[in-house]
Parts: sequence; structure tokens; C-alpha cells
Amino acid sequence: MAGNLTLGADFPAATAGQWRRLALAALRKSGAATDETTPEQVEELLATATYGGPSIAALHTTGPDSGVPGVPPFVRGTRAAAGAWDIRQRYADAAPKEAREAVLTDLENGATSLWLVLGDGTLPPDSLPEALDGVHLDLAAVVLDAGGDTGRAARAWFELLAARGADPSRVTGNLGADPLGLGARTGEAADLREAAELAVRCAAETPGVRAVTVDATVYHDAGGSEVEELAAATATGVAYLRALTGAGMSVPAALGQLEFRYAATADQFATIAKLRAARRIWARVAELSGAARAGGQRQHAVTSAAMMTARDPWVNLLRTTIAAFAAGVGGAQAVTVLPFDHQLGRPELMARRLARNTQTLLVEESHVARVADPAGGSWYVEKYTEQLAVAAWEWFTRIEKEGGAAAALGSGLIADRLAEVWAARESNLAHRRDPITGVSEFPDLAERRLERRPAAEPPGGGLPRRRYAEAYERLRDRADAHLAATGERPTVRLALFGPAAAHGARLTFTTNLFAAGGIAVTTEGSSPVVVLCGPDKEYAEHAEAEAARLREAGATRIVLAGKGEYAGVDTYVHVGADAVAVLTTTLDDLGVAR
Repeated sequence: MAGNLTLGADFPAATAGQWRRLALAALRKSGAATDETTPEQVEELLATATYGGPSIAALHTTGPDSGVPGVPPFVRGTRAAAGAWDIRQRYADAAPKEAREAVLTDLENGATSLWLVLGDGTLPPDSLPEALDGVHLDLAAVVLDAGGDTGRAARAWFELLAARGADPSRVTGNLGADPLGLGARTGEAADLREAAELAVRCAAETPGVRAVTVDATVYHDAGGSEVEELAAATATGVAYLRALTGAGMSVPAALGQLEFRYAATADQFATIAKLRAARRIWARVAELSGAARAGGQRQHAVTSAAMMTARDPWVNLLRTTIAAFAAGVGGAQAVTVLPFDHQLGRPELMARRLARNTQTLLVEESHVARVADPAGGSWYVEKYTEQLAVAAWEWFTRIEKEGGAAAALGSGLIADRLAEVWAARESNLAHRRDPITGVSEFPDLAERRLERRPAAEPPGGGLPRRRYAEAYERLRDRADAHLAATGERPTVRLALFGPAAAHGARLTFTTNLFAAGGIAVTTEGSSPVVVLCGPDKEYAEHAEAEAARLREAGATRIVLAGKGEYAGVDTYVHVGADAVAVLTTTLDDLGVAR
């Protein structure tokens, strides 16, 4: 019986032309297309622009051949078979005792490797023996992140291995040398010689330990898109390859000393495609370097700090879950989930546990790691992967023409490109085209702020660190400071038109909009800012008269919820309006100090 099932085979095959005609009819009905619009223009109308260049089509047909897992170009992963990724926890504690307690707790409860931030305000490099007391160094991989103290931290690490009598052939991890990444964060010139020396030593003494990290999150944190992150990472990796081979290493050996770190965001398909595209690009670099078989890129994905909020931080649990899922599906060998309170200071025990168990659940309960490249074969993902790879390769070659990563950082080429992309993203955030749940959308004015101990300040002086929620959270902080100083929250008055059924939708919209800036709404009492809120029909009949009456009663600014042109109305708020500008002006009008 099963062999006779034909399912959809008996139906006539649908064509792209049919889809275009049906889509065009729907677009004309919605007003997005006119009678002059042709079917050939439908795909352009429905395409979605992304930051950095690629345009995402609404309909996808057969994608490019991405090969099979485990072989060049490694789009589908560097391993031939499925397997769990490395659950890597991050530690930035200043006290060795606290770090040790957190490390042992995590290792006992699912973590498989450790990412130690060392240096100013965090763990001193010479305290590694105390912080790692009780850790079996030949079982748990240790990744160091010491910035300018990389050499000192590496020496302390090798001394610890010798003191513990650990078998060098069984030790794994990474020394975290990333002079170009550090230079991007601090604005200081990078010296690659130390990284090359450490790579030579690792290859000779601890073959399972890599010396170099290509940290692309610095470009993501500066506002870059997937394209900028991929291109800058590739340029940085190429610079390290040159330095390592210049120190006497073979190309395959040099390739084996690099690990790439990328940001994973709640845009799951962008993250999946980015990791796959990164492997495709790096495989091409290895091929051009004469070592195609050694071009399997090792990837460490970290949930994006830029996407995380300080307000309503519990929503970060959802963001990081999606990001971790995407990182696993995308083929990252190691994944770090930042705790939900990461933007508030030092994470607490429960936050660390939730971060760790998010990954454990994905691996053990959801079985995400049981399939090699589960996104493979999706025409959408395959096409997106190819588009990202092409766009990033183009930008990478531009960096190379500038003289490489160091020269492009020094000349401002990379910074200018990042600023351009951030400006586009910032505009979309301000207009709420890119909504932030709990901050720009559905904020909670009664939110009880979580308190955390201050975290160490990260290195600065170079590329900026940006967060998507920062503009709104500054407004909320400003409003809350006013509440603390005066005992009253900044409030606007709503002048409602018509019955509840008529003004309800705009009432909800207006309440949500002003709450994003920490501003309450009331339908009683007085306020220098009054918002007219009702249906368009009522506006046409009464808006101008009501605006004049309110002005005579003492209102200094009249706002209308909707669009139009009415005498006496100062500004309009509607879907697509610049919410940040509206909220900033409103706080000014309410006399809230900056």
C-alpha cells in the first residue's frame, strides 16, 4: 500500500508564474501594488532587505549544491556525523574563589568547557591555579581571554599544566591570542608576533590547544551585520595565517591553530546562514592557500550581547534560547549562552544555571544535535548562505585591497562601514520596524529592576560597543530618575474621541508607545502634553476645535494619534513614526531633566 502512495504527484505542478500572478492580486488588494505593476515586479516588491546587502526573496527555488558534511567546502559542517556541541560557560569573576565555585558547579551540571576572562577587573592570570583547583585539565577544555595580558596568561597556563602533570596530548582549549581583535576594541596598534610564537609552541607541546581566537563579535557589537562580521573575521584570519606561516608553520598547521568566534542572534536564519557561510568562505581561503582539506573552520558561537536588554531582562531568556538553537543548527562546535542578566552586571547563580541548562535542554531533550546540518536542503537557507558568502567575500577583498585587517582598522574603512550599517539599524529601531519586546514594544512600567554587582568594564577606545535597546533604555532611565526625584512619573493626558470600540486600538497603541519612554498616560487630570486619541472620522469633525480648547486650557503641546493635517496639532504619532524622537521631545515638554 505504501508503495502506491502518490500524495501530491497527481496534481498539476505549480509554476513560479502562477505564484507571481496570485501574489500580484493580493498585493493589489492590499494597496502595495497598482494596476500597472507587472508579475515580473512581484518578487522585487516582496523581497526583504537586510543589513549589509543581501536581499531575501519571498519565494525560493532550488538552492546551490552545498556538498555533504565533513568535506570541503564544509558548508554543511566540519564533521561527517552529528554530535553534541561543546557547552562553553563564560567566567569574568574577579575573585578566584568565586570563579572556582562557579566553574565546578557548571562542570558538575552539564558544561563541557570553560571560557575564562582574565585581566583588568577580572581574574588575575596568576590566580589560574586557584580558580581551576579541582578541574581535570585533560577533560575540560579551557579557553583564555586575556586581552593585553595574553602572554602572561599563556605562561601561567603552561606552568599550571606542568605543575599538575597533565598529559599535554590530552589537553584542549585555546590561549585566546587575538591582537587584531584587541586592537579593534582599544584602538591600539596590533603586534602579531606573540600570537605566532604561542601558536608555534602549542603545535609543538599541546597539539589539542589552539593559540589564536578570531573574535568577530567586536564587529557585531559595533553595529555590524552578518556581512561585516564575516568579512572582518576572514580578513583577520588571513592576517593570522600570514603571521603563523611567516613564523615557520605549514599552512595546515597554521589553520589548525585558529578558532573563530561569532555572535548568535535571535534572528535564527541569519545566524544559521552566517555560520554556514563562514565555513564556505574559510574553505575557499584554505583552498587558495593550498590546504583545502585543512580548511574546516572551528567555530565558537556566543549569544549576542548587543541584542540583550537591561529592561525586562527575562525576555533575554527567549532571545538566547533562539540564538543557541540557531548556533547549534548552524554547526558551531562550541556555544556560549550569556546569562539573561548579562547587561545588569555580574550574573547570579540562577542566571548561570538557566544559561547552562538552555543548551543542555537543546542537546539532550530537543535532540537538536542528533542531525548533521538539519538546515541543509532548505532552499531558503542554502540561498541565504550563498548570498552572505558572496557579499562577505566582496567586502573581505575590499579590506585586503586596503592592505589587510590592520590597515583597514587604522584607516577607518571598517569603522566607517560599521557606522553606516548601524545608522540604518538605529533608524529601524527608532521607528520600531525592528521591535524590541519588553523595551520598545510591550514595556512594563511597573517593572521591578533587578540589582546585580557591577561587572568589570570591558576594554574600550576603539570600535564602539552598541546595544539595540540603548536609546529606549536611556529614556526609561531619564523618566525613572524623574519619578525618584519628584515622586511622580512623567504623564501625558489622553483626550479620547468616541466610544471605547472606536478609540480602543489607538488607546492601546498610544499607551504602549509612551510606556517605551517611561511615560504614563491618563484620561483625567492635567498635563502640558495632550494626545488626541480616536477614529479618523471623529478627528475630521472635532480635532481642530478640541486642539484649540486644550490650548486655551493650558496645554503646551498637542499630539494626535494617527496621520493627517489639523490646525493646532503639533505632531503626530502612528505606526512607523520615529518613536525615539517623539519620546525625547515629550520628556522635554514635560520638564524631565536630561
